[in-house]
Amino acid sequence: MTTRTPLLRRRLIRWLADAAVLAVVLLGAHLWTTRDAVSGPAPDFAATLLDGRQVSLADYRGRPLLVHFWATWCPTCRFEQGAVDAIAREHQVLTVAMQSGDARVLEAYLGEHGVDFPVHVDDGGEMAARWGVTGLPTTFVIDGGGQIRHVTAGLTTSLGLRLRLWLARG
Repeated sequence: MTTRTPLLRRRLIRWLADAAVLAVVLLGAHLWTTRDAVSGPAPDFAATLLDGRQVSLADYRGRPLLVHFWATWCPTCRFEQGAVDAIAREHQVLTVAMQSGDARVLEAYLGEHGVDFPVHVDDGGEMAARWGVTGLPTTFVIDGGGQIRHVTAGLTTSLGLRLRLWLARG
């Protein structure tokens, strides 16, 4: 046994301890930011999309649904909007724009940023309050039976969202 082996072992133990601390911090942050979010059956809603269509939770039954709360003034939301737009081309998605202006302002914003996902204007935050949204972005994944399966607050990845949608197919 060389003298390097104990050094490598100590480094590995230190790295694993650091990784465990990071995991605990991230889990704690996730639990804190989603503490008020609803769970179980998704709250029903009657939403008007920017294109004038009326939708409700029942319209999305049978397949997983991504409900994404965001705002035009939120830098993290802007960072994620391309991923949400790509997912909306393949999956059921409802985005809820909070405190971002009226329909005309949002249509201009979407055109300027080249995204085309379905948007419900929640300028007063009523829908967000019913869903327990306390920070942006917040994303819910609902299974085909209307049960909330995953809630994510803050930055997430396209791969992470797709994985959650796939798991909700279950």
